[in-house]
Amino acid sequence: MLAGTITERLTLRGRPSCACHSDPPRRHGPYWHWTRKVARKTVGGYLSKEEARECQRWIDNDRRIRELVSRSEAIGIERLHPSQRHD
Repeated sequence: MLAGTITERLTLRGRPSCACHSDPPRRHGPYWHWTRKVARKTVGGYLSKEEARECQRWIDNDRRIRELVSRSEAIGIERLHPSQRHD
C-alpha cells in the first residue's frame, strides 16, 4: 500500500532556443511525479516509468483498503445505531 497520486508531466525548459518553446511546442517528458501529504504538507518526487507503474498498483491497493475500511465502519455504525444511517 502507498498513499498519494502519480501524475504524468510534460515540461518546458528555460532555454528559449529549445524545441519545447517552438510552435507547436514539443515538451520534454513524460515524467512521472508522485505526490503525497506529510505533516499536512504536499511533498513529491520523480519516478522512473517502471517505478510509477509499480507505485500506481500500490496506490490503487491503498484506495481499495480505505474504501473497505470505510464500508466496514458504516456497517458497524448501522449495527450499533440502526436509526442513524450514514450512506
